[in-house]
Amino acid sequence: PSSPTEYDEEEDGAASLTRQLAATAVGVREMSKQLGRARVRSNIQNVMIITKARDNRLIKLTRDLALYLMGKRCQSGRGMIVYVDHQLRTSKRFDAAGIERDFPDYFRPQPRRFSSMSGYSMGSTTDSESVSSSAPKDEGQLRYWTTDMCSKSPHLFDFVVTLGGDGTVLFTSWLFQTIVPPVLPFALGSLGFLTNFDFADHQKVIDNVIEKGIRVNLRMRFTCTVYRVVKPEDEKGGKRRKCIKKGDTGQIFLKNLEEGGWERLEGNPNEAVQPTGHKSKDKDIMCFTTRPVESFEVINDLVVDRGPSPYVSLLELFGDEHHLTTVQADGLCIATPTGSTAYSLSAGGSLVHPEIPAILISPICPHTLSFRPMLLPDSMELRICVPYNSRSTAWASFDGRGRVELKQGDHIKVTASKFPFPTVCAEDQSVDWFKSISRTLKWNERERQKSFVVVEEDPDAPKKKRKSRRMLDATPSASDRLKVMQAAQNGPNVDGDIGQEDEEDEDDDEDEEEEEEEKYDIDDSSPEALAAAAQASAEPASAKSMKQQPPPL
Repeated sequence: PSSPTEYDEEEDGAASLTRQLAATAVGVREMSKQLGRARVRSNIQNVMIITKARDNRLIKLTRDLALYLMGKRCQSGRGMIVYVDHQLRTSKRFDAAGIERDFPDYFRPQPRRFSSMSGYSMGSTTDSESVSSSAPKDEGQLRYWTTDMCSKSPHLFDFVVTLGGDGTVLFTSWLFQTIVPPVLPFALGSLGFLTNFDFADHQKVIDNVIEKGIRVNLRMRFTCTVYRVVKPEDEKGGKRRKCIKKGDTGQIFLKNLEEGGWERLEGNPNEAVQPTGHKSKDKDIMCFTTRPVESFEVINDLVVDRGPSPYVSLLELFGDEHHLTTVQADGLCIATPTGSTAYSLSAGGSLVHPEIPAILISPICPHTLSFRPMLLPDSMELRICVPYNSRSTAWASFDGRGRVELKQGDHIKVTASKFPFPTVCAEDQSVDWFKSISRTLKWNERERQKSFVVVEEDPDAPKKKRKSRRMLDATPSASDRLKVMQAAQNGPNVDGDIGQEDEEDEDDDEDEEEEEEEKYDIDDSSPEALAAAAQASAEPASAKSMKQQPPPL
C-alpha cells in the first residue's frame, strides 16, 4: 500500500494540473475578447473596390469613391492607389478617360510596392516577380484588378471596400481563396446582413478607419476538398488495393499506410460483435481509393443535395474518420456561424454567433423524425461520402457557386480554414450581429402584450372629483334661495317639491358614479383590489346619509 505522503503528492499534482487547464481556458477566452475589442491601425495605401455585378447605378458611386480615395493623403504624403474592376476600364459610365483629363496628377508614375501584408504571402520572391511582370504597368493611382491578381497576389491590397449586398461580400470571399485583406462592406443591396455601413456616410467612415483604426471580426471559413474515386485501371498495375477487416471489431485497415487514403474506416457496427461468442477471423477485402482534385474556401455553407434526381439522397457522414450516421434526405447543409442565417436557417438550423467556433449540420427534409440540426466543434474533420450502393449521384455547391457532381465513391472533406474572412465592425462583434438579425430578419418582433389594467392612475383622483361635484350641487343657486323664501311664506308643501328635486339630483349623481366605477372595473381578486372596492362602496352610502339632512336656511 502507498504511504499517505504519496497520496498527498498525487492529489497536489492533480490539483495543479486542474488549475493549469482552468487558467489556460480562461486565458483563451480573455484573448478572444481582446481580439474582438482591439483596434488595429495600419498604413493603408492600396485600396481595392469591388462593386456589385450587373448594377449600372453603382458605377457612378464607384467613380465618386475612387476619386475621394485618390485625393485622400496617406502617411507617405501621396494619395491612395485605388484598384477597380478591369471591366470598368472601357466603361462609359465610369469614364476613366475623363478622370485622366480632369485629374492628371492622379496618373503620374507611382513606385510599385508590396503591402505590409506581404509577410503573410504564400508565394515566394520568384512568384511575386512573375506576378508583377505579368501584370499591366499601371503606374498611376488608378489601377485595375483581375481575378488572377486576387488569387495569386492577395498581399498587393491593404484594404477592400465592397459596394453592394451580401452577395458582393460572398463574391469577395470567393475571389480571395487564401489571404483576405480587411473588408469594409457598404450596404447597397437587398438584404444587407453582412453590410453594416451606410454609403451616405462613406467619407466619415473612411476617415475614421484611417485615423482611428478598425475593429475586425475574423469570420470562420471552411476548406472543402473534393475527392474523386480512383478507377481500378488507373491504379498502379491495374489492381485494386487490399485491406484487412478485423473480425472482432469490424474495423478496416489499409495494408499500405505510406500512400494516400484513409488510415481507418468504420465498418458496419452490427457486424462488429458476433452473437455466437467465438472470435472471427480477419479477412482481406478490396478497397477503393480516392484522390483530391479541387478545393474551395467557403464563408457561408457547403450544400450537398440530390440535384435533378427524383430519389432521396443517400450520404454517409464521417467525423474524424468515425462513421456518424447515414443521411437519407433531400440533402445536407454544412454551415459556418456566418452561414447560420442563410440556407441553414431555412432548413431549421439555429442562429449562431460568429464568435462561436462551430460547424453546423442541418439536414434538408430528412426522411426521419429524429435527425435534428446539431453543432460540432470546429476541430472536427467531416467527410460527406456518396456510397457505392446509392441509387443516384449527388451535387455539391460552395457558397452557391462551383456546383459539382459527386458520383458513387466520391466524397468531400470539410475542415476549418486557416484563412479567416476579416470584416470591419461598426461598433463591435456582438452589437453588430444583434443589430443585423433585428434589422434584416426582424428577430423576435411582435406587438407587446397589453396589461390587465388598461388605465393606471391615482385611485383618489375620481373621488375628489365626485366630492367637489357634490359640493357644487350642495351650494344653493339664486332660484333655489327664492324657492326657499316662498316656501317659508306659503307653507311646508313647497319643501316637499324641493326635497323631491334634491332626491332626483342625488339619483343622477349615483348613476354617474356607477358608470365611472363600471368604466374602471377589472376582474382582479387581489387583496388590494378587494379593499379598494370595499372603500368605493362605502363612500356612496356615507354621502347619501349626509345629503338626506336638510340644508340650513
